[in-house]
Amino acid sequence: MDHSTHTRLVDSELTPEYLEGATIYGPEDESIGSISHVHGTGADTIVVIDVGGFLGVGAKPVAVRVADLDFMRDENGEIHAVTSWTKDQLKAMPEHQD
Repeated sequence: MDHSTHTRLVDSELTPEYLEGATIYGPEDESIGSISHVHGTGADTIVVIDVGGFLGVGAKPVAVRVADLDFMRDENGEIHAVTSWTKDQLKAMPEHQD
């Protein structure tokens, strides 16, 4: 996927309404997880990424700052994010506890 043509989200769009369910793509442009929920709004937001598993079963939730991800909207309006973290690096992070 060519992310260079996608529109970056602005701070006012960093809300649960926009971010929940967004796919996270790793450094090799592979899907490595999706956002299950969001804490806060704007630049200080924390997102919880479900990493691994299949259809949400067996996934490990990890919390990261929204600023550590590059959120964008593709030509079809789908919101997603890219990161330099690999799936294994995310899985090695502490598990998020609600």
